[in-house]
Amino acid sequence: MIKFAGVYMAFPSGSLALRDVSLHVAKGEFVFLTGHSGAGKSTVLKLVYAEHLPTQGDVRVSGFNTAKLNRREVSRMRRRLGIVFQDFRLLEDRTAEENVAFSLEVTGAKRSIIAPKVMRVLAQVGLTAKAHQYPGELSGGEQQRVGIARALVNDPFVLLADEPTGNLDERATRGVLRLLRDINANGTAVLMATHDLDLVRHASYRTVELQGGAIVFDSGMDQQIVSEGTA
Repeated sequence: MIKFAGVYMAFPSGSLALRDVSLHVAKGEFVFLTGHSGAGKSTVLKLVYAEHLPTQGDVRVSGFNTAKLNRREVSRMRRRLGIVFQDFRLLEDRTAEENVAFSLEVTGAKRSIIAPKVMRVLAQVGLTAKAHQYPGELSGGEQQRVGIARALVNDPFVLLADEPTGNLDERATRGVLRLLRDINANGTAVLMATHDLDLVRHASYRTVELQGGAIVFDSGMDQQIVSEGTA
């Protein structure tokens, strides 16, 4: 479903953000991307939703080579991806319900289907009672749940989560992880970038570790992958 083959990603300065990354995320899989800040986690996610294109190698999402998609095709692909960010990125002047609805409105969805779909996903994340509250009236954990509902409303085949618990306390972090587990159990693949190793240790999902832009460990391979130049 998501496949990286020999992917390099260079900054304009010439330094490498990713080095020879090969990775396959299967349908319905839950995968943690770990590594220190700057290791390349967010770059991997940005390549999946085609904010960046690889300097070398192939990135395929649902069979499509992202480097060969035109702007309209990229837009269409992104509608099938759910994206959750560390900083929530909610519209402060819109209620929780309106924030989620906006994701449908920009795709030209019919008005008749927007309200029921929005309420369905708000119920899924446990926020029906908060539907008419603004982001400033919600806790950090609740704001992230709105972000997750917004990512789910277009029925994505994969949920990309970039440090979704980075701004949350321990209790809210546990709640968000439980929610992501439930989403995954319903068949949606989850690719989650996190530097929270305690969170990873207490979950039994596949873990892929990045270091200096290269994959140095993949628990799905049953062995450590030693990057070039590492003893």
